[in-house]
Amino acid sequence: MIKKADDSIASSRIAARRDYAGPDFLSQGFRPFFLGAGIWAVFSVTLWLCEWLGILPPVMVLSTNWHAHEMIFGFAGAAMGGFILTAIPNWTSRLPVRGLSLGLLALLWLAGRVVMLMPDVLGPIGTGIIDSSYLIVLCAAIWREIIAGRNWRNIKTAAVISTLAVANVLYHWQFASPSADTTLAERMGVMVLVTLIALIGGRIIPSFTRNVLNRRGADKLPSPVSNTDRFTLVMTVFTGIAWTFYPLSLLAGGLTLIASALHFERLTRWRGLAILDEPMLWVMHVGYLWIGIGFGLLSAHIFLGLVPQSAAVHAFTAGAFSTMILGVMSRASRGHSGLPLKADLPNTLMYVAITIAALLRVGGSITSMPLYYSLSGMFWVLAFGIFVIAYWKILTTNLRKA
Repeated sequence: MIKKADDSIASSRIAARRDYAGPDFLSQGFRPFFLGAGIWAVFSVTLWLCEWLGILPPVMVLSTNWHAHEMIFGFAGAAMGGFILTAIPNWTSRLPVRGLSLGLLALLWLAGRVVMLMPDVLGPIGTGIIDSSYLIVLCAAIWREIIAGRNWRNIKTAAVISTLAVANVLYHWQFASPSADTTLAERMGVMVLVTLIALIGGRIIPSFTRNVLNRRGADKLPSPVSNTDRFTLVMTVFTGIAWTFYPLSLLAGGLTLIASALHFERLTRWRGLAILDEPMLWVMHVGYLWIGIGFGLLSAHIFLGLVPQSAAVHAFTAGAFSTMILGVMSRASRGHSGLPLKADLPNTLMYVAITIAALLRVGGSITSMPLYYSLSGMFWVLAFGIFVIAYWKILTTNLRKA
């Protein structure tokens, strides 16, 4: 059974309500990191679009894998940090990381974004040290809280996030080498985030759906966690390892096909079709759906060569990561600010926009139509632009005190 403590973005817990006299913006981890993720999503993809469309000369974005790194370790890294720092106090009943400590951690993340924009200033080693610091320090904070709170159940979550920090270090080590081939680190980062969504999403999506259906008096509810779910998580890890190190092997092809079927089956047990009138819920179901699609596309690429690998990668990144991140950030921000967990018009619009962006990006990879890339980027910027505007006050002001 899923413990109530794991419903960490539905409401604020005791630890988050204890006396705090510092700035509202630094009172909880979701505030600076969700806002930072939203702003960076808009800025980085706008910059990439300007180079893609020829508005700016191709200085770094298209020539140094900057775009891939910043989507995996910059944008997703910030959103993941905001979620985990807000969830941990609910798991451990300890005080959250906040105030000066949270501010310094946010500055480490920001410093990484700045040096990645100007990698030639400090060189690959200096850039790598500064950019890697955020995830390393974040992992240290996560392990400290989980060990101090004796929250052994979430050690696997800490281990997955620590692997993301390792992947970022590997990225910079590879980038500093003469070949500058960072694809291994990028694949590793993608699979770590897929595993994290499978792990955390597998808790919160059926839990939130069950809560709504219970209130409605529904007869059929999402199925509880079973051995099938555990097997799916184990297979996701093994599939990720196989594809990371042997991306074109028959082993990777077979495992991705099995993983796709398992994730589709898992999703069918969560009663997603029963909550289509709840945008804050269906957006998470759609985000998880992209995992099954991504693994299916990978298998089709490896076995049949029907689609390029980039189609599968963007099913994970533009599809699963971006959709889940937008859904979780909006729900967590409202839940921890005491606002109703109901989607208004801006919420619905940004969920629709990110879904269109994902469809266009994957479709563009399959059809090799550059127009789809441009339109996808525009819808992405629209989705996260709406988030930044709609959630600015929520993230910068403690509405519980207002």
